[in-house]
Amino acid sequence: MAKLFEPLTIKEVTFRNRIVVSPMCEYSSIDGFANDWHLVHLGSRAVGGAGLIITEATAVNPDGRISPDDLGIWKDEHIEKLEQIVEFIHEHRAVAGIQLAHAGRKASSLSPWKGGTQIRMRDGGWQTVAPSEIAFQEHYEKPKALTVEEIKQLVIDFKEAAKRAVKAGFKVIEIHAAHGYLVHEFLSPLSNLRKDEYGGRFENRIRFLLEIVEAIHSVWPKANPLFVRISGTDWVDGGWNIDESIKLAAMLKAEGVDLIDASSGGLSHEQKIPLSPGYQVPFAEKIKLETGILTAAVGLITSAEQAESILQNGQADMIVMARELLRDPYFPLHAAQTLGVDIPWPSQYERAKPRKK
Repeated sequence: MAKLFEPLTIKEVTFRNRIVVSPMCEYSSIDGFANDWHLVHLGSRAVGGAGLIITEATAVNPDGRISPDDLGIWKDEHIEKLEQIVEFIHEHRAVAGIQLAHAGRKASSLSPWKGGTQIRMRDGGWQTVAPSEIAFQEHYEKPKALTVEEIKQLVIDFKEAAKRAVKAGFKVIEIHAAHGYLVHEFLSPLSNLRKDEYGGRFENRIRFLLEIVEAIHSVWPKANPLFVRISGTDWVDGGWNIDESIKLAAMLKAEGVDLIDASSGGLSHEQKIPLSPGYQVPFAEKIKLETGILTAAVGLITSAEQAESILQNGQADMIVMARELLRDPYFPLHAAQTLGVDIPWPSQYERAKPRKK
């Protein structure tokens, strides 16, 4: 069988294949609540055959939203609709995961189709926070540098969000520590100029993430996997880099993290990214090779053959897809056909399944 469709068991959770629906912001929530758009968007990817479906970046407190339209899990009232979505995903043999996030200095922004720019406080936005008082771009308002007490509270926010994720029935949590959002802002020396125990040397810059991991582990079932998404590099000289990513991955593995979702960039507008098919795969490959931790590859992976090649070459253990799964929610069903693998289709769609001649 093609490796893309081999089951993968992590802890006590088995994924029917190696295809992961990447967290993709939908900008369709009011006050953080999931709704029928999220049910259909995420549910259709379960019907379409993906192994793991991860929600968009889900804010652990209101100020942690990228935009006012983001999904949230900062209050118990958010659980009910999320639970319905999770039940539907599991009913269709996929695994439901949630990405817990805080946008940091990139918060308080308009949704892309509303302009994507930062909403200033005088226009109804909110005070953003970060490790240091450095704006994301020149035209952004400066974030407030977090106090140690506020950092401790944010760790609690992640912990409480994880508790709600348990109640909603999610089987995977992914901590968002990439793309220039809050946790990544602590990791990178470009955005973290602190002089206390959360800044300066590598061990201090990773402290916030390690505290979040520990807090989530205290409430997350031991049977369920914990993933972390990181940016393998900032693509900027003097920024976070692959060597630090490898070192961090080894420490996260020792702390019980099960998989590194290896993305890149997002921290600085000065980044220079050499976009090409699979351009981020080497990060997943290097982290896997150097640390032995499971990795997921993401970034301009658009075909069944490309995904299969990454797995066959031992470059990653799972394939995380975003835009291709927006274009084709049933990509896994079509990929199986391309690779000559016979997988079950939903009973309701069985009559449309191509038959071997």
